[in-house]
Amino acid sequence: MGETVRWLTAEEQRAWRGFVRLHERLGGRLGRMLQSESNVSPADFAVLVNLTDVPEGRQRYQDLARALEWEKSRMSHHIARMAGRGLVVREECAEDARGAFVVITDAGRAAIEAASPRHVEAVRELFMDHVTPAELRVLADVSERVISKLDEEQS
Repeated sequence: MGETVRWLTAEEQRAWRGFVRLHERLGGRLGRMLQSESNVSPADFAVLVNLTDVPEGRQRYQDLARALEWEKSRMSHHIARMAGRGLVVREECAEDARGAFVVITDAGRAAIEAASPRHVEAVRELFMDHVTPAELRVLADVSERVISKLDEEQS
């Protein structure tokens, strides 16, 4: 227990707290907008975005859970709720009896297609319109570097 804590400097604390506050406020605002205008929760939207980004709109449960940073039980419960609303289906994996796929349905595609234009408009209004192209490049570089490090540590 004799480790020295590397406390954040005032500048580091300002940046970190600002980042956390920005993330929370943007996420909250976007989430409320999605729910009220599209009847899609932020979690639904995250699942549907991931499924539309992969071939055939299907992804293994474990890969989707890893991409979303969700625990197995959260993933299972949320996918069951989405399946109950017809947004996704669960398909067993023929090669691996223990594995399963989450597959987007036509209703899921329709939901993401309906929600996406307003979502991107809100992202522009709330964020993109307030940063310069240079700031955007820095943000992208920092995000990619930190994500890469997190991915390394997870492996």
